[in-house]
Amino acid sequence: MNILIVGSGGREHALGWKIKQSTKVKNLFFAPGNAGTAALGTNLEAGVSDFQKLKTLVLENQIDLMLIGPEVPLVEGLHDFFAADPELASVKVVGPKMAGAALEGSKDFSKDFMLRHHIPTAKYFTVCSENIAEGVDFLKTMTAPYVLKADGLAAGKGVLIIDSLEEAESSLKEMLAGQFGAASSKVVIEEFLSGIEVSVFAITDGKSYKILPEAKDYKRIGEGDTGLNTGGMGAISPVPFANAEFMEKVEKQIIQPTVTGLQKDGIEYNGFIFFGLIKVNNDPYVIEYNVRMGDPETEAVMLRVKSDFVDLLEGAASGTLAEKSVEFDDRTAVTVMLVSGGYPGDYEKGKVITGTEKVSDSIVFHAGTKANGNNVVTAGGRVIAVSSYGSNMKDALDTSFKNAAVIDFEGKYFRKDLGFDL
Repeated sequence: MNILIVGSGGREHALGWKIKQSTKVKNLFFAPGNAGTAALGTNLEAGVSDFQKLKTLVLENQIDLMLIGPEVPLVEGLHDFFAADPELASVKVVGPKMAGAALEGSKDFSKDFMLRHHIPTAKYFTVCSENIAEGVDFLKTMTAPYVLKADGLAAGKGVLIIDSLEEAESSLKEMLAGQFGAASSKVVIEEFLSGIEVSVFAITDGKSYKILPEAKDYKRIGEGDTGLNTGGMGAISPVPFANAEFMEKVEKQIIQPTVTGLQKDGIEYNGFIFFGLIKVNNDPYVIEYNVRMGDPETEAVMLRVKSDFVDLLEGAASGTLAEKSVEFDDRTAVTVMLVSGGYPGDYEKGKVITGTEKVSDSIVFHAGTKANGNNVVTAGGRVIAVSSYGSNMKDALDTSFKNAAVIDFEGKYFRKDLGFDL
């Protein structure tokens, strides 16, 4: 079959790498893709939000299955657009429609969903310009630190964790005044939960689901988890503390009630659910839902999926997932992210990348890259993910660190302490 992956990051390169291993694939396409995906398949020129252009490319290239990688086109309704068009009726789409994508698109919606379906999460209160006074009163009932989240999509940057009540009050007002644009026209104030985080992934057809390998990602730019939040500096799978007992709680208390809750609410859903969890005193709580695979977790998780991934995607799209099976590789897989100097603040693009041909025993996934003549240059904050297998975490990390050192571009930076908390 002909498959199109929508997106241009490390997640999409890793998904393509896994999909390419299936005997079911005839041609693989990316829109828009990056310099790395061009070596796996064909990059097509279309932005992820240009639905009309995507339609044209799908028809021209006789696409049978479209996998939507990032959250923005899901929240904007790309699946709905395809479902409503008779010309696209035969195209299988993996990724939820708008109603389901609200689990990520609106923090208020997802918290209300968890409350209704008795899914463990932190206490919260939603504030808009009309009820600021009540929001401030709610803050006063909390103990520091204070968690403020923009309701809408803010590219992973709409969460503030603040130590002083006075600062939390002024930040709340700044957010509502447009600090994160329309995304913070509503703000969710949340109780701070103290524990260790883990990302758990499931693929679902809306009725049944399969749990994929879990991962631990590292959001902060600085070693020891210091500094600003980023889109992710690396990931490790499996996660030692996510043992059988913990994962049984995750499935019974979180995954099952989420899938059942979507059915009860009449929300059609197919694709991935990413459960951003925190372990507090051995119990799992949901910090957030995402409605797609995580990045950089995908660059580690895909290494551990042994089953035919296209078979799982077909099952999710056609409602036959219960008949499919998923198998894991027992080895550890890790990802180390190389980023541009200055990221997640201001950084320059267009820096020539060298040394990828010297990499051995690791897989290089491109994130923010593009071809420029004979060179590959940086085109984003997170540039390249170096993923490796190992018999344990240390071996896998050593291999990725060794190869991260041979790849070069001006201002290159990566964290050398991943796994320090495991």
